[in-house]
Amino acid sequence: MCVFSSDDEDTFSEFFGNCQLLPAAVRKRLMDKKHGDQSSSVPESSTHGTTSIPLTNQNNNQQHTSGGSEDDYHRRRSRESSFGAVTMETNQRGSGDDGVDGGFPSSTQGMSLEEMDERAARFSGVPQPGNFYRLEVHLKEGKDLAVRDWSGSSDPYIRFKINSKQVYKSKTIVHNLNPRWNEVFSVAIEDVTKPLHIHVFDYDIGTSDDPMGNAKFDLMTLKTSDKSRPTEVKLDLSDDTTDEYLGYIVLVFSLIPVNEGEYAAFNLRLRRDNEARSGSQRKGKSQTWIGVVTITLLEGRNMVPMDDNGLSDPYVKFKLGGEKWKSRVESKTLNPKWMEQFDLRMYEEQSSSLEISVWDKDLGSKDDIMGRSHIDVATLDMEQTHQLSIELEDNAGTLDILLTISGTVGTENVSDLANYKHDPNLKRELCLKYGLLNSFKDVKDVGWLQVKVIRAQSLQAADIGGKSDPFCVLELVNARLQTQTVYKTLHPEWGKVFTFQIKDIHSVLEVTVYDEDKHGSPEFLGKVAIPILKVKCGERRPYTLKDKKLKRRAKGSILLELDFIYNDIKAAVRTFNPREDKYMEQEQRFKISVLQNNLSRVSNMVTDIVSVGRFINSCFQWDSKLRTIIAFVAFLIIVWNFQLYMAPLAILMLFTWKFVEQWIVSSYSKPPDEDDYEDSSGDEDEAEEKDKKKEKKTESKRSFKEKLQAIERVCQTIQNTLDQVACLGERIKNTFNFTVPWLSFMAIIVLCVVTIVLYFIPLRYLLLAWGINKFTKKIRAPHAIPNNELLDFLSRLPSDTQLKQYRELRPELTRTDSPKKRK
Repeated sequence: MCVFSSDDEDTFSEFFGNCQLLPAAVRKRLMDKKHGDQSSSVPESSTHGTTSIPLTNQNNNQQHTSGGSEDDYHRRRSRESSFGAVTMETNQRGSGDDGVDGGFPSSTQGMSLEEMDERAARFSGVPQPGNFYRLEVHLKEGKDLAVRDWSGSSDPYIRFKINSKQVYKSKTIVHNLNPRWNEVFSVAIEDVTKPLHIHVFDYDIGTSDDPMGNAKFDLMTLKTSDKSRPTEVKLDLSDDTTDEYLGYIVLVFSLIPVNEGEYAAFNLRLRRDNEARSGSQRKGKSQTWIGVVTITLLEGRNMVPMDDNGLSDPYVKFKLGGEKWKSRVESKTLNPKWMEQFDLRMYEEQSSSLEISVWDKDLGSKDDIMGRSHIDVATLDMEQTHQLSIELEDNAGTLDILLTISGTVGTENVSDLANYKHDPNLKRELCLKYGLLNSFKDVKDVGWLQVKVIRAQSLQAADIGGKSDPFCVLELVNARLQTQTVYKTLHPEWGKVFTFQIKDIHSVLEVTVYDEDKHGSPEFLGKVAIPILKVKCGERRPYTLKDKKLKRRAKGSILLELDFIYNDIKAAVRTFNPREDKYMEQEQRFKISVLQNNLSRVSNMVTDIVSVGRFINSCFQWDSKLRTIIAFVAFLIIVWNFQLYMAPLAILMLFTWKFVEQWIVSSYSKPPDEDDYEDSSGDEDEAEEKDKKKEKKTESKRSFKEKLQAIERVCQTIQNTLDQVACLGERIKNTFNFTVPWLSFMAIIVLCVVTIVLYFIPLRYLLLAWGINKFTKKIRAPHAIPNNELLDFLSRLPSDTQLKQYRELRPELTRTDSPKKRK
């Protein structure tokens, strides 16, 4: 049923007489009425429908005389004329049983001006200036967009503006000339006469974005309705500066009328959503990240020369959503080595495209871009370290990085302990995979390590409120994984399960607990180092945290459960090959205390050698006649009967003697307590404080500081050389002391084999085999890394300093009742 009113019945009858929406009989009656008696009324029922014509002049005049201004009176008359007060019922338009078609009003009497404005806008189908609307936009896709990058593609995104104000910005689709956005957004429209301006841009890193075309859409061309009437529109892009074809975009519009109250509420909601969206791009504890992308920037190869000298000063920028990071500048090189590590956090509703760009640093001018690339991190496996070689666009070089996605949150994640189910078949499959029958399949895959990070207790308070925001990082050489952050607690429960592929069973698992800091780098809370060969499979146990140098006790402990499976033959082969270098291992700076300690270690080793020399000399000097006679007889017998195989046999006898000695000592002595070395670093810490104070004093004297640095570099070389010599001697000693039983027994087996070989095979044949191998090795394996098997074997053994770092501390609770604490 449709409603219409007019004070001019002749005009009304002529209008509806020509209206094609009415049945023919109704139109005929209306036209007859124009020439007939105007006081007669149309019957209320007919074959096709019913039409009633109430005269509203009297009502309007009464309202005008009863009150209101002249403007209100004319406004009401114009609103009534716009959509009437005549009711119409027709079967052709699908009227309801109640005689109302689509909710059209039956009368305008008693309506306010605002209600009449709203009714006119809703049922006229044409946007009315001065009314409020909600515009729903579905950005579908673009086709045949313009090329703006050197690679022959573009990275398009779109800005929507109304009245020079941006109302929406789409996401960027990288490397695509036919992008599919499929984004939906809404805009509050106050003035429907203002057109919607659409600007398409090509995203560029570090430089201004290139325009790809624009379009303008008139909202007055849309139809309005109570219910959404989507209108699909194809807009051709154009640019005043060029005549080239720029493609087109496809959108779907819906213009829905709203009243003033709905407009205000909708506008407020949009404002809050925009504030929340902008706030989500800022880092902070108020927003929880859903994952962490850890990147280790290793090196670049074959970079493009950008300077006149044929070199460049490259640095790298990384961008993931709103997270950014920039490396240091490597001067005058085309093969830079950065060795830097950093984290980029992933947030919800954020692009998963990692944008990488390499720049050349120029002093006094704008930096030049050398190359760029991108990685979709969503396509990479999570909780796994990936070694990637990234080819830059236009053959601008190669970047080598390590990338890990970890720190994921949510119980749906596979690394969550809540989802972990013990699979008895898994252990059986792993035992078969790393069994002796598969010893020569995939030799680099030595073993499998599973770490369950359960919880930590009694951590150090790092925040002002007496709490911390702890997360845990696990490092196995260059593989790095981490848990999610648990906020505002000293007793976090992570409940994570991580898996590592073992390449060397002599590696050390480092577990570090940090406090997340929104204003900078995370704060250290504690650390523990666990040699893999010391892992007790399936045992859930707490590990007391230590300081950064693993020498002193830190506050708190962490509960871990480890499981470890490996192949002995693969492990033995790997032992006699070069050890994997840790990329992010920090170089030891020069410290007087460290130099003194290394000198002391070398002195102890030299003292032992000197004592052996003195013993031999005492035999020559006949200090003890009995000792000299025994030594002389033994010398004659050994030299007269010596064979080459006796040399390794003598070393085996030394192993046997030390094994018996260690067994006796371990049977009648208690294990060493951590208190024996806990305070051994006190002098070193004091020396470090003195070094820091000295460095602060030298900051004001640049020339003196440069001289000091030159001297420091020389001393650092001496310090590190002494450390290497001391470590070598200590590792040889620890081989015979069965410090790492697996390695000591491995040495015994090798010595037995060498003894048998030397007994049956003449020395000349062995020398021929050794020489042929050395001379032909470069031909047989041109890319093989030169190594010394004996030094590779010794590198797996810990030095005395490392033994102190790996020694476990007793839990804090067991120390409270000790005699030292009671005193």
